[in-house]
Amino acid sequence: MVNRALRLTVVGAGVVFVVWSSMGQALQLQSTDISNGGTLRLAQVHSRCGGDNRSPALFWSDAPKGTESFAVTMFDSDANGGKGFWHWVIVNIPATTQNLGAGLAPAAALPNGALQIANDFGVSGFGGACPPPGSGVHHYTVTLYALPTRTALDSNSGASAAASYLKLHALAAASVEGTYGR
Repeated sequence: MVNRALRLTVVGAGVVFVVWSSMGQALQLQSTDISNGGTLRLAQVHSRCGGDNRSPALFWSDAPKGTESFAVTMFDSDANGGKGFWHWVIVNIPATTQNLGAGLAPAAALPNGALQIANDFGVSGFGGACPPPGSGVHHYTVTLYALPTRTALDSNSGASAAASYLKLHALAAASVEGTYGR
């Protein structure tokens, strides 16, 4: 039987991270680019919506014992009539990695073995926020998953299928959420 714990952690300048883990440890996720509950910066907004389309800088710690790889997703739960939209999926980040720099290109500067899966824009890599005008404020959740193995996912796996796999197999997860509307 797996013992799961839910923790609400407050870190620094009012940034809140919801964390669950199967080992009772609190996986921590931080971003210098996303303030939890705050409006996304133009750097994380898609270029077709007037932004820079740069992936956020992420930092993490306290991975549970048995972590062999990490994965990161960014999901807009308000898009497509509540069905959502996958903006970013990166898998097979080595367990020795503790951060991702801002502005990762689709193939450049990835940690050894890491892979970006095609997002719902149809491209591998980060796709910034770009909700339709007048659709209200959208919520963008960036989630870090600690996994017990490297995944067998490839660049053609599909973002939704990859995210389902990550949720099913994660030892722990931590999230930060930003908002954006136009």
